[in-house]
Amino acid sequence: MYPNPPKMIDLSTTYMGLSLRSPVIVGSSGLTRSIDNLKEIEAHGAGAVVLKSLFEEQIKFEIRKVFSYDDMVSAYTEADDYIRNYARTHALDEYLNLIREAKKAITIPVIASINCVSAEEWTSFAKNIEEAGADGLELNIFVVPSDVDMEGSQYEKLYFDIVEKVKKEINIPLALKISSHFSGLGNMVKKLSWTGVKGIVLFNRFFNPDIDIEKMRMSAGNIYSTPDEITTSLRWIGILAGRVQTDLCASTGVHDGKGAIKQLLAGAKAVQVCSTLYKNGFGQIERIHEEMKEWMSGNGFTKLSEFDGKMSFKKGEHPGALQRVQFMKHFAGID
Repeated sequence: MYPNPPKMIDLSTTYMGLSLRSPVIVGSSGLTRSIDNLKEIEAHGAGAVVLKSLFEEQIKFEIRKVFSYDDMVSAYTEADDYIRNYARTHALDEYLNLIREAKKAITIPVIASINCVSAEEWTSFAKNIEEAGADGLELNIFVVPSDVDMEGSQYEKLYFDIVEKVKKEINIPLALKISSHFSGLGNMVKKLSWTGVKGIVLFNRFFNPDIDIEKMRMSAGNIYSTPDEITTSLRWIGILAGRVQTDLCASTGVHDGKGAIKQLLAGAKAVQVCSTLYKNGFGQIERIHEEMKEWMSGNGFTKLSEFDGKMSFKKGEHPGALQRVQFMKHFAGID
């Protein structure tokens, strides 16, 4: 026996009112659309999984068998054809069946996901998701404020309209995955937290456009996130943690244990990983856990609650001022 036996490290936490064995959640992606992958994700220790998103357009297509075109889709025939074909071959029943089969195959929480841009009639489908057995629902509200004639308040109202309609349909916990494109992001998140949503995920990643100058056409750029992208969500998790009435989950840029630890220190209840799994395989989940446990052990922590939010800005009266001081110190060359 050891004279001083090593302490057991507990990575369990709660998020959206759900009990998780780990704060590491596998985010919605192509990795989470098959039962075999979900089993492997659970085997490697993930705390929960967010299923591949169902798109609002798919739901509307199945409900009405017609499409609502936005400016971007109607401008590109290829995009129109892709979405139509995708909708035809991925019927809503398939998504509901994925939820049912996932609940039979794994024991960790299964969170469904809908990628939406409006508060139209698709919202009634949320009830079907709950009835299929999902433990929670994440709405990836994918609205780019690109209309130069639309006021910011109109964009903001859309978020509240979506939440109001969906909450009328379900009793399972609801989370919102939002972007950082708000003129008053802090105030917006605070108001969203008042709606009763159980989690807000910061942030989603929009399609990053690039231009192929040889073929003179638009192309995709930066499909996967990089560790450097953690800074935006880290800043806002730190500013908002403890100041809003909902759990915060960090997304984009968490690629290893260090990234997860940083977000938890800033005040996140959980982190979502995706790109790092594409690059390193599902075994990366275990490597993240081992790095977290090693750091916790070295710093005398045995559970997450002993350090979560420890580095948030809640203790400071003016978090914006702290940011300004760090900015000045950096450019003044002061350590």
